[in-house]
Amino acid sequence: MKKYTAEFIGTMWLVLGGCGSAVLAAGIPDLGIGYVGVSLAFGLTVLTMACAIGHISGCHLNPAVSVGLFVANKMPKADLVPYIVAQVLGGIAGAGILYLIATGQTDAKLGGFASNGYGDHSPHGFSLASVIITEIVLTAVFLIVICGATSKKAPGMIAPIAIGLCLTLIHLISIPVSNTSVNPARSLGTAVFQGDWALGQVWVFWVAPIIGAVIGALIHGFLNSDEDEA
Repeated sequence: MKKYTAEFIGTMWLVLGGCGSAVLAAGIPDLGIGYVGVSLAFGLTVLTMACAIGHISGCHLNPAVSVGLFVANKMPKADLVPYIVAQVLGGIAGAGILYLIATGQTDAKLGGFASNGYGDHSPHGFSLASVIITEIVLTAVFLIVICGATSKKAPGMIAPIAIGLCLTLIHLISIPVSNTSVNPARSLGTAVFQGDWALGQVWVFWVAPIIGAVIGALIHGFLNSDEDEA
């Protein structure tokens, strides 16, 4: 249970910290942190939690990452579903805490509540096809970085930094396109509280990241096919 609890807490922190920066701090006139600040916030949530719980659960915080690591033979089959359940519950909990904070403001305006979307609900009007391509490719690269950074041959303690910076870069690229998912638990968490269109479009942010994660895991396996490591 310690592993699953760690994944719950870590995913809660990712959604609260990353989406919280978008909902609470990004749009403040003259003082808002903007896309760059939100990107850094998401990267920092992963970096900090990787240091805190990486030795307990591996710090996946993401159903797509767990699926990818399973395909890459880097996690036991018995842990896959419990990890995903813990991550989904953690994502909803993080979004719930954020919702309670955000609605405590006088005349609160939540907008899209940091939800992911395409078409009219893409931050800059990108199509469903653009969003799917973006989410698949970026999640695939994310998995390649995760698998490589956690390899036995990687320099010690480089993984949290490399993975956190990779997620930052992913957000810098794709916030304008899809508001950046690459994480089904993050997408479902905010969609539950936004409701309406976000729940109707959340399927994309399960399907595309998981496909991308599988592709990334297979590419990692091909690149490292001569190595004898799990």
